[in-house]
Amino acid sequence: MLNLNFKKDILPHVVAVFIFLIITLIFFAPIVFEDKELPQHDITQWRGGAQELIDYREKTGEEGLWTNSMFGGMPAYLVSIKFSGELLNYPYKIYKLGLPNPLYLVFTALLSFYIMMRCFRVRAGLAIAAALAFGFTGFIIISVGAGHNMKVAAVAFMPLVLGGIHLAFDRNRIWGAIITALGLAMQLKFNHLQITYYLLILTVLYGIFALITSIKQNTQKEFFKTIGLLVIAALLAVGANFGKLWTVIEYSPYSIRGKTELSVDANDRSSGLDKSYAFQYSNGIFEPIVLFIPNFFGGSSRQDLGNNSNLEEALRKNGLDRRQIAGQVENAPAYWGDQPLTAPYYAGAIVVFLFVLSMLVLDGRLKYWLLTGAVVGILLSWGSNFASLNYLLFDYLPGYNKFRSVTFTIIMTVCCLITGGFLGLEKVFSMSWSKQLQRKLLIAFAATGGFALLSALFAGMGGYSGAVDQQLAAYPEWFLSALKEDRQSLLQADAWRTFFFVTATAVLIWLSLKEKLKSQIAVIAIVCLVGLDMFTVSKRFISNDSFERKSKNHGFVPSEADQRILKDSDVSYRVYNLINGFNDAKTSYFHQSIGGYHGAKMRRYQDLIEYAISPETSELINGLQNGNPRFDQIGVLNMLNAKYFLAGNTANAVIPNPSANGNAWFVSDVIEVGSADEEINEVVQIDTKTTAVFDESKFEVSDFVPSTEGEITLEEYRPNYLKYKSTNTGSGLAVFSEIYYPKGWIATIDGKETKILRANYVLRALEIPEGEHDIIFEYKPQSYYLGNVISGASSAVLMMLFLCAVFYGLKKNRTIDV
Repeated sequence: MLNLNFKKDILPHVVAVFIFLIITLIFFAPIVFEDKELPQHDITQWRGGAQELIDYREKTGEEGLWTNSMFGGMPAYLVSIKFSGELLNYPYKIYKLGLPNPLYLVFTALLSFYIMMRCFRVRAGLAIAAALAFGFTGFIIISVGAGHNMKVAAVAFMPLVLGGIHLAFDRNRIWGAIITALGLAMQLKFNHLQITYYLLILTVLYGIFALITSIKQNTQKEFFKTIGLLVIAALLAVGANFGKLWTVIEYSPYSIRGKTELSVDANDRSSGLDKSYAFQYSNGIFEPIVLFIPNFFGGSSRQDLGNNSNLEEALRKNGLDRRQIAGQVENAPAYWGDQPLTAPYYAGAIVVFLFVLSMLVLDGRLKYWLLTGAVVGILLSWGSNFASLNYLLFDYLPGYNKFRSVTFTIIMTVCCLITGGFLGLEKVFSMSWSKQLQRKLLIAFAATGGFALLSALFAGMGGYSGAVDQQLAAYPEWFLSALKEDRQSLLQADAWRTFFFVTATAVLIWLSLKEKLKSQIAVIAIVCLVGLDMFTVSKRFISNDSFERKSKNHGFVPSEADQRILKDSDVSYRVYNLINGFNDAKTSYFHQSIGGYHGAKMRRYQDLIEYAISPETSELINGLQNGNPRFDQIGVLNMLNAKYFLAGNTANAVIPNPSANGNAWFVSDVIEVGSADEEINEVVQIDTKTTAVFDESKFEVSDFVPSTEGEITLEEYRPNYLKYKSTNTGSGLAVFSEIYYPKGWIATIDGKETKILRANYVLRALEIPEGEHDIIFEYKPQSYYLGNVISGASSAVLMMLFLCAVFYGLKKNRTIDV
């Protein structure tokens, strides 16, 4: 058995976990001790769109796989889905200590970064400090506040993967591969491929510098052995998430991340996201300075300026009452950078200082890997502000045009800054005092502390006007002048703050190296300083006032309008919220919706929104305002079975649509076209009740005169199952108000499978023989059912290998130095 020294081998890790747990509980104290919750915008919106699937799961124990609550219908893969074969849920619950949302997000980030730093041979105390810097970095805390839970969870496991890779190359190939496999399996579990993409970039950069080192040292054979083992680890991680990845990859070409079939769409876009959308949020050239001085550009787009601000005084002098003043001051547009909306991704004053120091004391592949990773993250975050590089990558780097909000790339920089900073500090503490070391410490201090000092002293020279000020053109000059003074004050105060933390850390290092202070005391003091630095800035974004009393219905309360519509006993129909319908989750919570809130709706549905639904919406609203709504003229909304329109929350705001086509109908005329362009152009012109449009290059319709003498009724509805009864006197062509998706839907007529056609650009259609028939649509995607089996098998293999490695280590008395 292992001869472990409790004080040396176990206690540091216990202390680290205890510290992470305590500080997480303190940060989220209102949740733990006051039974409150943190309102998260995107989680609230997600809940609205996922409620149908959640209800179905709770009622039946099965997965819906498809939801009709958003955009007429879409796969549930990126909404709410569980894989029964996903065995990683069990070790993950242990890893996060069973903590609730959102505590587990920060805790797992802290724990993962600590493990990574130990894999890099950083002592426990400094590893704790590094973890605190990462867990409370602005990227994570701001994202938690916004409700980007899956993104944060994916970020939290980036360090575990990088730590495992380094461990495999550095000293323990087997355990490095196992940690890599487990870390990557957990990272992929959260299905945020954008963050995985950035992790891949850092991994490739690490591999390049490791290869260069192996060539120099003539150890290519060992390099490729390690690569081979890491590839196996990656395959196991992918296998453990195979169903999840398969379903998303299968859906991606049909989502707005895929290629449009239109020759030129409404945004002049041919593949992936359009550039204006993808690069809408791009850092200004100097904006990464907020990694060092959080309020260098004023902080958040909406920030509380606090009491005694210049804006508050100006508002009071100009006669505004207390309530108006509070509203303006608490949501002031403090940010004056280039983006339309943002908050500062602060990495830490101490972190940046230590990183500069590390670049002076480190050598070898780690130094150049971390420097390159940090620079690449910044260059990519500039987006459209460095178009010559980023547009080139967007057009030619595989998969890169699937992602938006390129400012997220700054997580690569944050990860490299913290890792490099504390690797450098570890080396500094292992060095003896010398004039050369003193010179490097002074250079690092002068570069960072000097910049902070100059920023504080010369803050009055800034212009403090930004992109957001274009929206403030109607405000009086005294308002803008006071706001600019507050922006200056924010920069100046944070510059002095940064100078203090840099100076205090530099002094601690100097005292320790001069042996005027024990290194253990210096390390403890640095842990406290890092914790204080990161914790206090994080509290700007999630303060105790951010929490609210728990809501039993997740904040969704049916309005009078909702209650009126819910009295309808029809099995299935759709509701269209005319007020911001395509950024709305509330309608989806209570009803099947024409609109919704999701970043990956179906591409063809987005085309329909741009070409048909939006123009028809404008036409309908104009008609309602003029007292003469022409419901018979909105053929696309009618074919989507928009039975009700919402114009507000009162009962009178419900507008019934007498012209909705219903769940299914027989058509008498067929128009065959040869392209997507022709198809959508015809759809906006036809009478959808009598005519259907087909793309003959994709679908073949039998040559017959369809009979319209019959009816189809929907008898049974589930998200993944629809049962109709049809009665018709002759062979007919039926159109269904259900969104066509080619992967997984199966249609049967009296138990015999029949081909599903696509009609009217987005809908399903069937050829139905005469007589009385039972028609059933079932959603049975192989990517889910087979993928679930593969995920379960791979998860089992991965966990068995981990347990075998632990058993072997215990039996042979072999450990890894972490």
